[in-house]
Amino acid sequence: MAEKYSKYEKARIIGARALQLAYGAPPLVKVPENIVNPIDLAELEFDEGIIPITILREE
Repeated sequence: MAEKYSKYEKARIIGARALQLAYGAPPLVKVPENIVNPIDLAELEFDEGIIPITILREE
C-alpha cells in the first residue's frame, strides 16, 4: 500500500467497509473459510490494499 494512514483513518476505512459488507456488499477478495465477521473481512481487504475508499486531506 502506497499511502500511510493514521490509526483513526484506518479505523474509519475498515469500519465503513465492514458496514458495507454487513449490508450485503460483495467482498473484493476470496473469503477464507475461517472468516465470518465483516470487520475481519474488511481488515483483510485493507491489508490487500483494495478497499475502494479514499481519504482526502487538506494541507
